[in-house]
Amino acid sequence: MAPPSRLYERAPSAAPPAMAAPAPLWHLDSERTCFIGRLTYNAPHQHGAPVFLAGLYGCFGLRLGNGPWQCVRTAMIPAGVVHELDVGGDPIAVLYIEPTLEGAHTLAALTAAASESGGGLVAQAGEFALLREMWEDAGSVAWAGAALDDLLGFGARQARRPVDPRVARILDMLTGGADDGPGVAAACAQVGLSPHHFQHLFTREVGVPYRRYRAWTRMRRAIATVSQGSSFTRAAHEAGFCDQAHFTHDFRRTFGAPPSWSLSGVRLSGDATRRKAAAYP
Repeated sequence: MAPPSRLYERAPSAAPPAMAAPAPLWHLDSERTCFIGRLTYNAPHQHGAPVFLAGLYGCFGLRLGNGPWQCVRTAMIPAGVVHELDVGGDPIAVLYIEPTLEGAHTLAALTAAASESGGGLVAQAGEFALLREMWEDAGSVAWAGAALDDLLGFGARQARRPVDPRVARILDMLTGGADDGPGVAAACAQVGLSPHHFQHLFTREVGVPYRRYRAWTRMRRAIATVSQGSSFTRAAHEAGFCDQAHFTHDFRRTFGAPPSWSLSGVRLSGDATRRKAAAYP
């Protein structure tokens, strides 16, 4: 998909021109989804979890909702906020975290000197040597989880906003099992709330309605299955999609591009067991 005509000046990449392009890196665990790799253009889309974006070597183009295009270095976009990306083929870090890690508040703490824009936070400056090292080091699959522990620990210490315990109980059920988790009626019964009050509470705490977040957990399972070598068809069925076409449609709606943009030839990391020294932003 071709990017839109640029109405802004994107900073030139500072990446070493002779550097061999590493394979995209995916890290998935129970509470975090991280992609680091080259992107070109992602059409308008919205996520079921808050996302932190960081250009590894320079600024990238971001449009929030129907607002203007901006050249930014870092951004935090809450769950459910529509946005569009023009990265120009440069590497970018894309980090999603679940509400059990205090969600958007933790990620917001990573955007130093940020300003509010279109429902998100954006900054024209920022330096994340740790994320850049994860991209450049072919062996980062062994320590990516520990690196994210350090990075998000820094953000969490600034946030300190606990999730409502009733919502936390449902989130544990969604992220801890291999299936879709409870439906709305079953979730309401678990926490003793009416559907109306449960939906209101869940949306307030998480940022998106329960059904949309449940769909996000299904997408995470499918991504992990594909990244481990399964076909799109098998991953779609194992994650609960009707077929591959349904999975591809939902992937486009979630990420603004087809699955092939990031799920081919990847480095996959899970929970890390080896810690690496990290420099905080």
